[in-house]
Amino acid sequence: MVFTPIGILLVVIVILLLNGVRILREYERGVIFRLGRVTTAMIGGHGPGLIILLPFIDKMVKVSLRTVTMDVPPQDVITADNVTVKVNAIVYFRVVDPQRAILEVEDYLYATSQIAQTTLRSVLGQSQLDELLTKREQVNAALQRIIDQQTEPWGIKVSTVEVKNVDLPQEMIRAIAKQAEAERERRAKVIHALGEFEAAQKLSDAADIVSVNPTTLQLRFLQTLTEISAEKNSTIIFPVPIDLLTPLLKRPEAGS
Repeated sequence: MVFTPIGILLVVIVILLLNGVRILREYERGVIFRLGRVTTAMIGGHGPGLIILLPFIDKMVKVSLRTVTMDVPPQDVITADNVTVKVNAIVYFRVVDPQRAILEVEDYLYATSQIAQTTLRSVLGQSQLDELLTKREQVNAALQRIIDQQTEPWGIKVSTVEVKNVDLPQEMIRAIAKQAEAERERRAKVIHALGEFEAAQKLSDAADIVSVNPTTLQLRFLQTLTEISAEKNSTIIFPVPIDLLTPLLKRPEAGS
């Protein structure tokens, strides 16, 4: 087979055209540099779909718009009350402006990771240990707000920051356990005291009722006598108030 110069030229042109064809997925955008300058035909990046580049003139950088889940390595943090803890976190963010993500920072993934680490140490270092353990939502909100402000010039939107684990020293774990035990004992004593107070209050109310109407005491006496008589396994000596026998003592006198 003999190749003519025209045939060779056509083959080269076809290869160059095929080499300039790119396909971007729905979640991808392309930042195209034409002779070193960013083309402004589409603000925020080109795509999705078919993209045709000019050979040797255009160069495209792909940027994903999907949410990135970034694990922040464990950081040694000294809290405001001088407790050393090891904390790690997770950051959810996405690119909202592909051009700024490429032009404003060399590597937006690495830069976001470094910002997250330094912010984690800074924010947690200003918090008390109790706040770190009990007010996790407020700490997460503060981390998200600060990291998002710092990455906004790069076209990055930080949606969520979550503190995952807080590793405490063994002596601090024992101290927290003792504190929790003391708190439980305090609550038990308070509940017991409240029960005693309510019981005393009820007894006082009952005494007031009996003092107003003494007949209630006799009715209570008869009720107690009935309850005790149901038990047949013991002998009970029960004092009888003289007021109950007064009618019986007066009856013979009336008959005489």
